[in-house]
This record gives sequence, structure tokens and C-alpha cells, in this order.
Amino acid sequence: MGIAIKGRGSTSHLAGRFESTVSEAVDDGWAMDESEEFLAPRLRTEVRAETARSIISRNNSPDVGFSQSVNPYRGCEHGCSYCFARPSHAYLNLSPGLDFETKLFAKTNAPQLLRKELSKPGYAPQPIALGINTDAYQPIERKFKLTRQLIEVMLETKHPFSLITKNALVERDIDLLAPLAAENLVSVHFSVTSLDPHLSAKLEPRASAPHARLRAMKRLHEAGIPVGVMVAPVIPWINDSELEAVLEAAHDAGASTAGYVLLRLPLEVAPLFRDWLDTHHPDRAAHVMSTIQQLRGGKDYDSQFGTRMRGQGVYAELLNNRFKLARKRLGFNAQNSHWPKLDCSLFEKPLPPKVDTPQGSLF
Repeated sequence: MGIAIKGRGSTSHLAGRFESTVSEAVDDGWAMDESEEFLAPRLRTEVRAETARSIISRNNSPDVGFSQSVNPYRGCEHGCSYCFARPSHAYLNLSPGLDFETKLFAKTNAPQLLRKELSKPGYAPQPIALGINTDAYQPIERKFKLTRQLIEVMLETKHPFSLITKNALVERDIDLLAPLAAENLVSVHFSVTSLDPHLSAKLEPRASAPHARLRAMKRLHEAGIPVGVMVAPVIPWINDSELEAVLEAAHDAGASTAGYVLLRLPLEVAPLFRDWLDTHHPDRAAHVMSTIQQLRGGKDYDSQFGTRMRGQGVYAELLNNRFKLARKRLGFNAQNSHWPKLDCSLFEKPLPPKVDTPQGSLF
């Protein structure tokens, strides 16, 4: 069992799968006096500027509903204990645990790269999903404003995009999102895991509180921006009982589309989440993991297309039926995908960026 660190979702610097050496804590017998209270050290967030080589990521997954995405940041200060993107930090020789939420990278050339890629002769517009791997509106966006700059490029070129966030900071950019929405060029989705602020603070310590996300959802809706809700992730015996309540609260705040995703535990996320359970819910940790393994064919995770977002078995069927009934009762759009259709016909290719050459303006 780890020690909870205020404002952080992980309790350790779990080594990544590519590390050649691993350190392990050992009890040396010097136990603390019972009157002493162990205080885990507070960790500061470090942000490093990164010059990216490309900015649009492409996929052909049948599960996600989009074919290209843009992520202005690596790592995420929200610190969600369950984040499926944590293993990506292992490629940087950093821990998918505490490093993922404290050692961040800002792709400072992202807006320029996006403009360059959109200006390529063979580029054909398809909706871009903004901030999928890590939240585009995480706290460091207040300083770097990379997401806002990316949206400015989308507005200038009339390029369709969707975004999903846990942060009410999205309200800042209503002035850009509203005119995009007027031409069916944007949709905004809010991930709401729980309505309980105490549980949310443990699961996703630096994300906006649930009521703040719902308030932001309502304000975007009132500004004419289509909003949706993702109940993600649904965790057996932790927040699954709130499914209908979250959908109802989001509908009252103006959400017109809804979806849900079952907890995913790829690679290093599994031991990190097990530690989170042992730290915050030791009384039900075994029951939670037992149910997850029933949903994943006896494993912590199964990456198979078609079932990785929903799971398999009786629990998965019951959860899906509950979602469908609540969606119908509340009047959400009944569509196969929670991602609405956006207009790609208005796209205006930008001029390619100027490149300085020794020959000057002759070429």
C-alpha cells in the first residue's frame, strides 16, 4: 500500500517497462513511533518545452470514432489514477506513475506545425480530436495557451474538430468555440467520472470538481456550442452506481450526446491502479479487481477491438443496458457514436508557412 500524496493520483515512481534498473522500497526495521504522522513530500510540477516533429496522430481503430488527433502536451497534471496514457511516459525513460503527472512536456511549436500540416497539397480534412491522449485543458494550459492557439488555427481554416476535457478552463475559449459551433465545426465533450467531489479528488486530483465541469457544460451550451458527456471510466464498485445520476446531471446542463467507457488498465496502469485501490479503498480492492478480470477474460486488461471499451460478460451487458435505458429516458441523441457529424466542406487550406532561405525571396 502506498502513501497518498496530496494533489497527486499516484503514490510512487513506478519504473517503466523499458528501464534496465529498478529500485524497490524495503522495510529496514526502523518503524515510526505510532504518535508520528508520516507526511509524503509534495512534488512540484515541472514543464519542459519540446519541439515536436509532427502534430497530427492518425489511427484506424474502430473503437474511438475519429481518425486523427492532436495533443499539445505530454503527461497530464490532472493526475487521474486510471489514465490509459500513463504508459506513454515510459518511452521517455520516465515513470508512468508520479513522473507522468509532475514532469510534463509542452509542444511549443504545435500551432505552427498544425498550420504546416493543414497546408500540405494532399491534405484532406477529417475531424480532429483535440486532447485525446492527455487533456488539452490541463492546468498548465493557463500559462502556455497552446490549445487556444490550435483552436485559432482551426477557426482561421474552418477545420472541424472535437475535444474532450475534465477542466472548466474550456470556458475561457467560448469566444472562439461559439463561431465555430455556428458553422457545425466543433463539439465539446466533458468527461465526468463521479458527482462526489471527495471521490473525484482521489481519482483525478487536479481536474476541475464535478460541479465546475457541469457549470462549464451549461455555459457552453448556452453559448450555442454542442456539448456531450462521457462517463469515463466506469469502475466496478467504485463509481458504477452513479451512471444514471451523471447522465441526468449532464442532460440538465445541456448535454445532447452521451457515452461511457469501462475502466482500461493497459501495461503499467494496472499496478498503479491496484496501488490506488489499496491506498484509498482497501476494503473492496480485491472485489474490484476480481470483477475487472471477469470483464477482461481473466486478465487485468484485454486490448481486443470491439470489447476493450465495454468489456465482456454479465456485468458488461447489465452496464450497457442501464446506459441505453437512461439515454432513452433522458432524451439523449440515440446514435451509434457520441461524436456528432461535423462539416468538412468549409475547410480553407492555409498558406504554407514561409521558410527563410539563403537565397532570400527569390525562392
